[in-house]
Amino acid sequence: MSSLPPGAVRLQAALAVGPAIAVVPYLMAGYPAAEATVPCLLGAAAGGAAVVELGFPFSDPLADGPTIQHAGQVALAQGMGVARALAQLRAARAAGLTVPVVTMTYLNPIWQYGLERYCQDAAAAGADGLLIPDLPADEAGPAAAAATASGLGFVAMVAPTSTPARIAAAAARATAFLYCVARTGVTGAGDGVPEEALALLGRVRAASPLPRALGFGLGHRDQLVALQGRAEAAVVGSALLEALAEAPDPGVATARFVRRLR
Repeated sequence: MSSLPPGAVRLQAALAVGPAIAVVPYLMAGYPAAEATVPCLLGAAAGGAAVVELGFPFSDPLADGPTIQHAGQVALAQGMGVARALAQLRAARAAGLTVPVVTMTYLNPIWQYGLERYCQDAAAAGADGLLIPDLPADEAGPAAAAATASGLGFVAMVAPTSTPARIAAAAARATAFLYCVARTGVTGAGDGVPEEALALLGRVRAASPLPRALGFGLGHRDQLVALQGRAEAAVVGSALLEALAEAPDPGVATARFVRRLR
């Protein structure tokens, strides 16, 4: 593990928590209010999050369902962009945030910002990993290299429809963990854990020893219980953002939500 970028080392260590499923809350920078990012990040840590996935808003989020799309539109309307989101992550680190953070945004904002500059600035702000959901693993060489050069772990995604060759390519590209999509379609809270998700987790384990984080459609504690022994982490986004929509104190609400999941 010593040859990995420092961010990948931190992420892998955070997800190696034993038999319990690690909770990875997804937060949208700038939601539900422009200055909510720092208290929500701190709240996630206080609630026991192992890792936080921090989304940056984008006008055309192809992988996201209505809840995250709405959160992104609210954040964009309040002036949230890459530079401001990174500044808020830096402020959270200054305020005592210690859990690893993966930044998640689409390729277009990163391309406009500059790939190498983005990775360098994200690492300087306190990010540990990089996830670009609309970048296929077989085209992610430059992004993975830029992340590694800046000390960031690279997260690759696989889906129930991924072929063995695609899973192998993602496993070869990733340095931090593999994000397993629980279902075809877009993000959004659901019920149960689909059989196709469990089958995917098994195929991914056969292809790679990296930690597996399952996301898309998770939002209830019983789903996490069902994943015991089948995945290392669960990513919960839409259900958390729905809980934050009208919360009087987003930081407290984030901590409470994550604590309930655990």
